[in-house]
Amino acid sequence: MKLKSFCRHFLTTVVLATLAAPRVFAQEIDITGTVMGGFPPPVPVSISGFTGEVDSVLKQDLLFMGIVNTTPDKAKYLISGSNAGRVEGRVIDRINKNQLLAKAYTGGTQRGQTHALADDIAQLITRKPGIAQTKISFKVETGGGNSEIYVADYDGVNAKSVTQDRSLVAAPCWSDKSTLYYTSYKLGSPFIFSHQLTTGARKAVASFSGLNSSPAVSPDRSRVAMILSKSGSPDVYVGNPDGSGLKQLTSTREAESSPCWSPDGRTICYVSRDRGPASLYAISASGGSPRRIQTNLAPNPTEPDWSPDGRWIAFTSQVSAGFNICIVPSQGGDAIVLVPGEDPVWAPNSRAVIYCKGRDRSKTLSLLDVPTKQVKTIARISESNSQPSWAR
Repeated sequence: MKLKSFCRHFLTTVVLATLAAPRVFAQEIDITGTVMGGFPPPVPVSISGFTGEVDSVLKQDLLFMGIVNTTPDKAKYLISGSNAGRVEGRVIDRINKNQLLAKAYTGGTQRGQTHALADDIAQLITRKPGIAQTKISFKVETGGGNSEIYVADYDGVNAKSVTQDRSLVAAPCWSDKSTLYYTSYKLGSPFIFSHQLTTGARKAVASFSGLNSSPAVSPDRSRVAMILSKSGSPDVYVGNPDGSGLKQLTSTREAESSPCWSPDGRTICYVSRDRGPASLYAISASGGSPRRIQTNLAPNPTEPDWSPDGRWIAFTSQVSAGFNICIVPSQGGDAIVLVPGEDPVWAPNSRAVIYCKGRDRSKTLSLLDVPTKQVKTIARISESNSQPSWAR
């Protein structure tokens, strides 16, 4: 059984040393017409005036928000600025010469100021929410069979340990920006905890006999889906944020796993082997009959995640050579194979995905721009990093 929480304590203020510079695997990017899956092509811009880390961070931020740096004659927008003491940025429409943004950023680090500039540019140009100032959480193997939950900037920088359980932890999931849910064996059995990052306070929200795993918080944060085996085989349940008011949605002899929510909060997608090989299913969050989601061309789907715009479901496909990251229209159909890897999670902009690649104790997290397949690998912390979750 491959659960999302298992493929994959308290808040500390320990900040790791600056992570190694991530790599971007270069490839030609089409900036004309539309690209794979009907995604909009990258918007061409010309960036000038910035130096050092600010220049590289800005370009990488924009890449995963659908904006690519090119030469001035091919650019739709001209982005200029400086980072002498503080980050300043300007955006000009190259064709009509209108200045669309002129802003100086102060406070915090220059890296943080750069992220803020990138988000403003993305919102202005793409009309999509910026992701440069968002956070991710993930699992880190710490040796001896133990693991901990970490939180970092979306690009892996400023990583901090959330747990110090010295046991097995799994499946971090964001509620709001200051609350995580996850499974921990801290008390000897796999219990689901909620964890307030600002205070370090946490409490068990599911501590039944057997398996308590794979918490998934609804978009409006009013409900939590989870996998519980208290009635026998692991099934999908939905309850209140504190674990009360549980409702069992599935009841099969085979194990269900990996629940995730549709952006409108009405439907839960999950994995089941009830009718043979692993398949994706959708079921009403209020109960009812499940519906199979076809993933043609991508067998054995697991670990689904619904894009915030509702159009796509990303998932892991298990093949003889390993695992692939795939996407399929949310109603089902022909899947698109993207890159080798597992555990995909959508960014708030429904364009970028963070996922895990590698094997055993050498897993790393990587960022993927879905339509162009551009990849940036996040430097590994300790032995192995996996099971990412993106705060939205």
